[in-house]
Amino acid sequence: MTNPDPHPDSSRASDCPARPDHPVIERIAARTSTLGQGMTIRRALPARARRMIGAWCFFDHAGPLSYQAGQGIAVGPHPHIGLQTFSWMIEGRMRHTDSLGNNAWIEPGQVNLMTAGRGIAHAEESDPDRPGRAQLAQLWIALPDAHRDCDPAFVNYPELPVSHRGDLELTLLVGEHGDRISPVRVHSPLVAMDIRAMAADSTTLALESEFEYGLMVLEETARVDGETFQPGELAYLGTGRGVLDLAVDSGGRVLLIGGEPFEEDILLWWNFVARTPEEIEQAAADWQAGRRFGRVDAAATPPLSMPGLEGVRIKARS
Repeated sequence: MTNPDPHPDSSRASDCPARPDHPVIERIAARTSTLGQGMTIRRALPARARRMIGAWCFFDHAGPLSYQAGQGIAVGPHPHIGLQTFSWMIEGRMRHTDSLGNNAWIEPGQVNLMTAGRGIAHAEESDPDRPGRAQLAQLWIALPDAHRDCDPAFVNYPELPVSHRGDLELTLLVGEHGDRISPVRVHSPLVAMDIRAMAADSTTLALESEFEYGLMVLEETARVDGETFQPGELAYLGTGRGVLDLAVDSGGRVLLIGGEPFEEDILLWWNFVARTPEEIEQAAADWQAGRRFGRVDAAATPPLSMPGLEGVRIKARS
């Protein structure tokens, strides 16, 4: 999806407190905004306290929302550079179209991974002909310097590793955990896991001590090392953890993300991940001029207008 803020600020990865080199529990409240037909968006990353967790640089939770025919998600064509968009569909279905000619539905339990590389445009839309429900998590992964100008690409992953621990269902979205390996291809050491509670239950999860982690509550409540978190709250966990004690209430759902600390200082503005203000300005000029990103001819909604650069904090660090 896109950043719906009409006046987005720029975000530098290094503009936050120093990363702790030990386990912590920091409570980060997601910011709330609205997209389309009343779709509530909770944005956990970037936040003032933490810009990134590993290479994860953006984290939106959309819905859940019931909608009528002709409503739902309607995000017109918009551009991306320097990142991968990662969409985890929880409820409903959504159509992805892009400037490579891809036209694919994502269904519940599936992941869409789009690699923007040097530039791509895409759109995301609900089925306009029928009512439904929608809930999804979309995250962005900053591409490391060696890959950020790669060819754009898109892959749908219909099957992911699922396991059960008592009444908890664990779906491995990215990376490795125990003997399970996700097929989703990323370019940094990362992990993501969806944990759903069919009834209230608890477990202890093994973690990679060199990773930093965060856990976002999507539905109901959860307890992290005995501390309670509500929907829309992210528990930032730092590094140096070998295990995590987790309890989830009945009907609850949480999303665990982690990765090796990303040492490159990224600059994020609107839908672009770059390193310098000049790269952002060039991408903006290319989108306005119809260059570089291509057309999304299969989209039913019009292209998004780029927010004005005037007054936006896209500045070189002093």
